[in-house]
Amino acid sequence: MLKGIHHAAIICSNYEKTKFFYVSILGLEIAAENYRDSRDSYKLDLKLPDGSQIEIFSFPDRPARPSYPEARGLRHLAFSVASIKTFVTYLESAGIDVEPIRIDEYTGKKYTFFKDPDDLPLELYEQ
Repeated sequence: MLKGIHHAAIICSNYEKTKFFYVSILGLEIAAENYRDSRDSYKLDLKLPDGSQIEIFSFPDRPARPSYPEARGLRHLAFSVASIKTFVTYLESAGIDVEPIRIDEYTGKKYTFFKDPDDLPLELYEQ
């Protein structure tokens, strides 16, 4: 039986910029960081407080992610937060553009979207 999501993997265009965003702005903890010379690629394992992880890869010369119109496949990553307003205020103070907060019509919960350095859509969802 499935017990949860262990990790999601992201391929970035600029390793240092992406590492700064996920570690210094979003506050994810570095679990491991390795450079793989044979692949000319970094692999950065990041932990969230619930134990789930995000893997960041830096493969050179990868095509941009199709976004508009949205292509099939993974649509976005969503992070749960205790207070969406507090986290949005924090992101905006760090210079991150955040969409207006919306209400999920089915759950009544607040949510919004912002983007990582490669325009990957990220969602905040209030617990």
